[in-house]
Amino acid sequence: MTSDGEQSRKYTDADRTIRTCVSQSRRSVVNLIILEPGEVEDSGDVRLSGARAAHLLNVLKIVPGHRVRVGVLDGPCGVGAVQSIDEGTVELRCAFDPNVPARPQVDLLLALPRPKVMRRLWAQLAALGVGQIVLTNAERVERNYFDAHVLAPERYRPLLVEGLQQSRDTRLPAVSIHRQFKVLVEDVLDGLFGSGLRLVADQAASRPASAAVRETAEERILLAVGPEGGWNDFEIALLETHGFQTVGMGHRTLRTDTACIALLSIVHDAMRSRL
Repeated sequence: MTSDGEQSRKYTDADRTIRTCVSQSRRSVVNLIILEPGEVEDSGDVRLSGARAAHLLNVLKIVPGHRVRVGVLDGPCGVGAVQSIDEGTVELRCAFDPNVPARPQVDLLLALPRPKVMRRLWAQLAALGVGQIVLTNAERVERNYFDAHVLAPERYRPLLVEGLQQSRDTRLPAVSIHRQFKVLVEDVLDGLFGSGLRLVADQAASRPASAAVRETAEERILLAVGPEGGWNDFEIALLETHGFQTVGMGHRTLRTDTACIALLSIVHDAMRSRL
């Protein structure tokens, strides 16, 4: 049996810093501050201003010496020790874990909802854990939805980052937008999502989504959620032809955002339970 001193030597400097910050500074470590890769110097120093600095100062009430959780976008997590505060600017010295969080194993194929619903969904999808978000057309999707500002990367990217900061993850979901449903399913989808379990939500399906996940050993899952009103018969048939299994979660008719959140939660829970 090893002593506490011998055990501590097995950790890297970053590991020890993380463990120390968790045990000694819990009050100030309440979320994850996302850093862009180019912001962090080789020394680990980073200077923050704007909304992130305001959050550190006004919400977390940091002072020099406090430690906060940080993460590099699509990179490792770690902790940042507050070095100095100067007129709304915060300087941190960061130490990062050697491991990068794995990309979520669930992808989402979503018939584009109304713009205000999509705006609400961006952060929630990132928080729940989605590897990629594939937005597409359907018969019951209004064509003008594709012209909405919320589909511009400069609009949705900050919302995705917001979700990552909420859930303490760094893996930004990949986003692609496809106006032609049939072309997407027949010609593009295999390139976006290769092997794995494909599920399509259908109110008429009797098989629960959780059962379909638990009965397979596939490492990745693609979940297709239709528009409010559901997929039509042609769309369901086309998806089934390309490997999708219909699944449901009862006979209630749900809003798109409610259905996405519920189904993603069910799928993630089912994946954990089969391990």
